[in-house]
Amino acid sequence: MFDNLTDRLTGTLKKIKGQGRLTESNIKDTLREVRMALLEADVALPVVTEFIERVKEGALGEEVKTSLTPGQALTKIVQHELVNVMGEPNEGLNLRANPPAIVLMAGLQGAGKTTTVAKLGRWLQENQNKKVGVVSADVYRPAAIKQLETLANDLGLVFFESDLSQKPVDIANNAIAAAKKQFLDVVIVDTAGRLHVDDEMMVEIKELHAAINPIETLFVVDSMTGQDAANTAKAFNDALALTGVILTKADGDARGGAALSIRHITGKPIKFIGVGEKTDALELFHPERIATRILGMGDVLSLIEEIEQKADKKVAEKLAQKLQKGKSFDMEDFKAQLQQMEKMGGLSSMIDKLPGMNEVPQHLKDKVNDKELARQIAVINSMTIEERRFPDLIKGNRKKRIAAGCGQELQDVNRILKQYTIMNKMMKKFKKGNLANMMRGMKSNVRNLRM
Repeated sequence: MFDNLTDRLTGTLKKIKGQGRLTESNIKDTLREVRMALLEADVALPVVTEFIERVKEGALGEEVKTSLTPGQALTKIVQHELVNVMGEPNEGLNLRANPPAIVLMAGLQGAGKTTTVAKLGRWLQENQNKKVGVVSADVYRPAAIKQLETLANDLGLVFFESDLSQKPVDIANNAIAAAKKQFLDVVIVDTAGRLHVDDEMMVEIKELHAAINPIETLFVVDSMTGQDAANTAKAFNDALALTGVILTKADGDARGGAALSIRHITGKPIKFIGVGEKTDALELFHPERIATRILGMGDVLSLIEEIEQKADKKVAEKLAQKLQKGKSFDMEDFKAQLQQMEKMGGLSSMIDKLPGMNEVPQHLKDKVNDKELARQIAVINSMTIEERRFPDLIKGNRKKRIAAGCGQELQDVNRILKQYTIMNKMMKKFKKGNLANMMRGMKSNVRNLRM
């Protein structure tokens, strides 16, 4: 995400860090490059113009002139203005209404709206402990209704039936009435999309909006459409008075134009960002954290939160207790850690949140292969129970048998034994703390560094 913009901005700002002081002359060249980087990222021209003016004003201010490290001060100004453009802190969802709170989802066809309805339902269920119902008012696409039903059943969401012969208003009202009887907290209403904005669609969705009076009206938009995403969001906002935006397919967007344009053009906050196809790949949009990612500083807080949410705490605490009792970390424990990583989407899903990853050559990033996790787990499964408990037993013929048992090479077995040894040393350092304490400590350290 934002790879192209990150490369351009970090490269440009690195040049000026060597300057002893900032002048209008050397600032001019830097801002020209920043301007080009933003335009190439498909950020809307009015946004770029205002952004550059604000950075220039800050860069030539007294605070920067007297700074011992003017280059770092300029980077801080750029970061601050990136946050301003994207909208300050995350605003979250407003669900303060007599249950059920109604959330209306709008957007063009192909933006991932139906999948996002399911993702949002799962997020509310897992993070806010809400009982969620979903319904599709898209009477033009039977496949969309079936897709939402399948997703809802997989996730344990309440799905309300709809019929192609019904009007969207009747479908939504029937679902809301049924949700009240079932004491649901939230109902998410999916709406019909089109290939482009047209009058017929706007009339239909305005009627639906007026009939159900949702507390949240969210526009779902494909981030890969760049500043067009912001322009489309504005067209919907003019008709519907949106309360927020959800950006989808951000994991495939190397530019970032939509994220940097939408708030400025629509005045509406980006509330969530979709970062993958799986139903758990939805994150709260934190402008400050996104700004640090764009500048190659990583996003450690989001990474820690992701680990807290997706890691199996029972498995982690069981391991912590085992280590505290003086028992050794064995191959069965190592396998559990690999399965945890696999459950979280593998290393590739976390790579842009790690600080300094913009400095790693692309050809090395491309070598990150999450299929390797499955291969490693297969090697451990090929071991006997005794070998998993006492890995030091694995030598010579045992290695050959294990490799043959999982259809891999001897070097694959040696590699996982080496990784186990490294992990074993790390685990010995964690004997005195459990998972919760470790996570709290990491979060505190990150926040203190930012203050």
